[in-house]
Amino acid sequence: MSEGLKAIPIEELRTRWSAKWRDFPSDVLPMPVAEMDFHVAEGIRNELAKMIANSDMGYLSPMPQLAPAFASFALRRWNWTVDINQVIVCPDVGVGMVEMSRAVLSPGDRILVNSPVYHNFFAWVAELGHEIVDVPLLSHDLEYSMDFAAIEAAYKSGVAVHYICNPANPVGTVFSRDDLSRLADLAKKYGVIIFSDEIHAPLTFSEIPFTPFLSISETAREVGIVVTAASKSWNIAGLKCAIVVTQNPAMFALAKKAPAAMEWRAGLFGAVAATIAFNSDAWLDAALVTLDENRKFLAEQLSEKLPTVGYRIPNCSYLAWLDVSALDLGENPAAALLERGRIAFNPGTSFSPNHKDHDHFVRLNFATDKALIVDAVDRIVAASSSK
Repeated sequence: MSEGLKAIPIEELRTRWSAKWRDFPSDVLPMPVAEMDFHVAEGIRNELAKMIANSDMGYLSPMPQLAPAFASFALRRWNWTVDINQVIVCPDVGVGMVEMSRAVLSPGDRILVNSPVYHNFFAWVAELGHEIVDVPLLSHDLEYSMDFAAIEAAYKSGVAVHYICNPANPVGTVFSRDDLSRLADLAKKYGVIIFSDEIHAPLTFSEIPFTPFLSISETAREVGIVVTAASKSWNIAGLKCAIVVTQNPAMFALAKKAPAAMEWRAGLFGAVAATIAFNSDAWLDAALVTLDENRKFLAEQLSEKLPTVGYRIPNCSYLAWLDVSALDLGENPAAALLERGRIAFNPGTSFSPNHKDHDHFVRLNFATDKALIVDAVDRIVAASSSK
């Protein structure tokens, strides 16, 4: 078994330029932004250092190594055979989702999402100027699943595109092959295109296997477009590179309707780093060891110090979805925790703005040192005791 990664000391983290460590005053412990507090894989750092030393910082040219690197990774990890001729580069997953949506949508078309879901889904639909249809996930003891009856009703009503987060952020659910297959069948029946955001897929833990949407069936390939990146799993989001993947001629033709400039707008460093990342299994395995330990360590800390906080150990990534309703922190728990505990979280409302069910949730990033997880829980305790 791989050894885990060691977190960077907080004194060094506070010298960083990235959003996680620049968005809040120095007395605030920042736990919202989806960045990991680990050093990037050595192979990525070495190659980028060489490029900087050579002043190799120009525009991104065609990168023929990137698609094969992703295809090789997908085959090794998920037994998914990717058509490297149907991989398109874009700056990040958001740009890929938006530009692919522009390519397939017509005026008046509606887009379906399933809250609680990555908050930028709502921003992307607003940017596109289309109506959003929100069919919330079903929840039982913080176990989330798709509401197929409500999804089919929405499909019947004329939804054109369905954004899914696979695996699901912030709830940490890894959807089963059977559920994704059922979704694909419904999409084909009603003429809906599935956009699958699979950015967290490499960070799926071993107890539930991740299923790439396009690997499921010919039907899924007829209705699906995947947008993904190495950015979350190898901690290189600031380098700006993602990919759009299709596996059907008609879907690829739609994808090619996106602006040609989309590929030029990706970063040279990002494309190089992503290519190396998809060949850096050892670093990823080490990250998963640490994240596995941390997700369980957080459960222990909460059980000991905050047993009324609801937390289901997630099956993917490094984001904890916490129900803090029992702490009675008011209408905006994240704001109360920031003010009283000097700790920053993502508010539950941002992941479910159209429904009140998740107002008393916060999202915590546990991709950090265990000492900071202890500090985070202690700050919640202090904030809830100072009402």
